[in-house]
Amino acid sequence: MARLNSRLNYQTARFLISAPTLAKCPADDGAEVAFAGRSNAGKSSAINTLTRQNALARISKTPGRTQLINFFSLGDNLDRRLVDLPGYGYAKVPESVKLEWQRHLSDYLQRRASLKGLVLVMDVRHPLSEFDQTMLGWADAQEMPVHILLTKADKLKRGPAASALQQVRSRLREWEDLVSIQLFSSLKGQGIEELEARLDAWLLGPTEA
Repeated sequence: MARLNSRLNYQTARFLISAPTLAKCPADDGAEVAFAGRSNAGKSSAINTLTRQNALARISKTPGRTQLINFFSLGDNLDRRLVDLPGYGYAKVPESVKLEWQRHLSDYLQRRASLKGLVLVMDVRHPLSEFDQTMLGWADAQEMPVHILLTKADKLKRGPAASALQQVRSRLREWEDLVSIQLFSSLKGQGIEELEARLDAWLLGPTEA
């Protein structure tokens, strides 16, 4: 039976570096998990809730403004990292800039050896956008495991939220070997432990008991 080595303390997360391209990213060793999501899906709020910090991942008043790949180390351990990928969707930028973001995201997802998993953040009321499906396609091509956070679950009552969760699971049944899904609410703190368990599995890896 497999078990985890130990639990990581996500409250120790601290900013490490911002990189505009794959070439500027930290050394490609250790293990990291990346967070991706369409602008306004609640990605920054989810990272802040996970780490119990109010402003680790900055929440921009202009969604989609951040164009950098942001790295956070877990305490002084530079071999375990969280990564905040740039989101887009509502950003008032030229199409050429959006295509550039897409190219950098593609490079990162396809070539980053230390990337162990992708947390894909979606608003529970508007899941599986074109951006989400593009990210899932990239992950599928790389056989990269994906954990979907259906955020803002507090905006729906329990029944509709459970129904939305089941609908997304049904639509992604063909990817069930790579994709796991949960409800999450930054406002209520819902789903933190489930997210931590998934990140622990990716960042620490199982060992034989």
